[in-house]
Amino acid sequence: MAMPIPQLVERAREELSKLTGLELSTTLGAAKDEKGWRISVEMVEKHSIPDQMDILAIYEVLLDDAGNLLEFSRKKLRKRIDTEVEEEE
Repeated sequence: MAMPIPQLVERAREELSKLTGLELSTTLGAAKDEKGWRISVEMVEKHSIPDQMDILAIYEVLLDDAGNLLEFSRKKLRKRIDTEVEEEE
């Protein structure tokens, strides 16, 4: 049976935190495609002082309908202060 989206997101966040040892920042999105559920999560890669200079990473997690982790990858790094949004093609 397929898991509801909130449970899939929570599973992705938990698994990614365990695997990387990094602190969670925020969930950016979730979408289903032909391979499964792709969930984007932002993690704190490096804390800095001031915290606006923290290095954040966007990770993409792929889960199947039952919430099993299939793959994950880091997609992008940015400083917390960098708020400009790049549009994907």
